[in-house]
Order: sequence, then structure tokens, then C-alpha cells
Amino acid sequence: MMRQVWNRLQLLCAQGVGTLIGADKVQVKVLDGETLNNIDRVEPYGFSYRPKPGCRAHLFFPAGDRSYGVALVVGDKRYQMDLKEGEVALHDDEGNHVHLKRGGVVEVKAATRVIAQTPLFETSGDAKVGGHLTVLSGISIIGTATANGKDISDSHTHTTTTTGAPTSAVN
Repeated sequence: MMRQVWNRLQLLCAQGVGTLIGADKVQVKVLDGETLNNIDRVEPYGFSYRPKPGCRAHLFFPAGDRSYGVALVVGDKRYQMDLKEGEVALHDDEGNHVHLKRGGVVEVKAATRVIAQTPLFETSGDAKVGGHLTVLSGISIIGTATANGKDISDSHTHTTTTTGAPTSAVN
């Protein structure tokens, strides 16, 4: 009797390598060489991913029945990021990532571009642009505006080169 219980318990879990990956199913070759087809792939709410063949799958079989399995965790160490303790990252196999780093830094790396589809993009602090800035529509500036350290807002004045006095009031 105890032997039967132990055998059934051993059938509850398995691990293997994903060979075919679908949107919601995987085919897995388990460590003893058995190929299991149509394993349901479960994703956490709000998080979707499509692993690549060669990923590692951790499987659960309710009641030890190998005809119905669920891939609870699918991971792939080939693309794992090197994180410090407590850090979190969302990443893909091409090196794109969103990395929540120590010290309150959020790093986003994209090979080609980042697209924010929103009617308003706000920041509560300063913003720096390390490259060219192109504004496709209008621009409104509230406060002062400077270019190369010179005031170009509506409060700037021109001075004469000889006396240094303003040539006129604000212009």
C-alpha cells in the first residue's frame, strides 16, 4: 500500500525541456525521455510570455495522471539576467529589458525604440534627452527657456555691444 502511494506521489511532478511551444500549450521531453504533448501552460495574471524551444518546464499532474499536465513554471537560464539581491527585471531573449534596480533606478533598454501610447506623458521631475529631440506637433513652454545658457523666453532683452545697455524693453 505504501509503495503504491509513493509511486503515485512521484507521478505528481516532473521537469523537462520544452520542445514545441504554443500560445497556451507546450510539448515537453521529461528527464526520463518521455515526450508529453498538449501540456497546458499557465501564466500569472497580467504577465504573458512565449518561451523558446529548449526552455525548462516544471510540470504538475493532478492526481498523478500523466494524460493531463500543467506547466506551472517555464524558465530559461540561457537568457537570465544577472541581478542583485532584491532586484526585478522583465526581459526577452534579445537583451531588451525593464530592470528595477537598487537605489530606486528603473532602467529600460530597447534595441530600436520605446513607444508610449498615452494622451499625456508626465514626469514629476526633470527630464534629460541624450540625443536629438523632435517635436511633431506644437510646443508650449511655461517658465523660462534657455539655449546654450542664454535666456530665449519672452523676458529676454538684447543689449548693445558698445554700452551693454538694453536696446529696448522685453522683445
